[in-house]
Amino acid sequence: MELWYRNGGTTMTETAVVVLADTSMGLSVAAQAADVLGARVLRSELLEPGAVGEGRLAAIGNADALIVELDRDGGADLDALLALVDRTARDAGIDAVVCFPESLIDIVAAGISSARVALLCAPTMIERVAALQLAVQPRQLMLADIGAESEAQRLMQLSREVARIAKALAELSAGELGPGPAVHDGAGRFAAETRSDPVEPVTIRAVIRARRLRDQYLPPALFADPAWDMLLDLMAARLEAQPVAVSSLCIAAAVPPTTALRWIQTLADANLIERRPDQRDGRRVFISLADRAAEAMQRYFTAARQAGAILA
Repeated sequence: MELWYRNGGTTMTETAVVVLADTSMGLSVAAQAADVLGARVLRSELLEPGAVGEGRLAAIGNADALIVELDRDGGADLDALLALVDRTARDAGIDAVVCFPESLIDIVAAGISSARVALLCAPTMIERVAALQLAVQPRQLMLADIGAESEAQRLMQLSREVARIAKALAELSAGELGPGPAVHDGAGRFAAETRSDPVEPVTIRAVIRARRLRDQYLPPALFADPAWDMLLDLMAARLEAQPVAVSSLCIAAAVPPTTALRWIQTLADANLIERRPDQRDGRRVFISLADRAAEAMQRYFTAARQAGAILA
């Protein structure tokens, strides 16, 4: 929020957030997160049935971020709210944080598509505060009254550079999945990859079981690789012609749901996966591999098989 004050000769901004919740407990928890962050609650509102409308978030333009606490399935009201939050975050350029229980994961994932909305499933207070900090920080940097050589300007430059690198990586993953890797022929030469029989879903499922088997003998955190686990699950499902819901993919990732949701967004940003609505349930979306990603996975399994590698 553009409220300025002087502290030791340094111009600073006051962080302001808007809070929405479907229970009074949710309002209290969100307010506590804002308080820990040192932010002022610009507006706090308990969501009533049938009260979701376009005017509800009219004041969001004066805030640095929006935090929404959900506890139950409000049916059409929840769907309308999620659509409104998604549209507001995208159009107003203000980040949002939506917190919800695991029972709502598919519904929330279907209603939110903007990368400006952080999805937190059954979060701790620390996770709420951290997500809220990340939500307000870009806007605070933009609003800061900075000099040509200030630290804030350097942070902005760094942020832009990180964004540029992330975009370049996404474009690379989308556009450079063309020819597969060369295969060494054992005589100092590299030959083009040769095609072999397509990988079978039973092979991929065996790889997934082997990866989970490690967790019985060694600390699972040592081998956390949610992106690969999700790609494996999606590849197997593609070969089996089975749809994969967001909640199912989060389980396949073998990490906490909030972490899995962040990785789903990362894979979507890199154009490796696609979202499509469930034709029988408008409150759910299915996740599938993009064609180029599926081709790359097929080439990987072919190359690994030719190299005699043990897959896990």
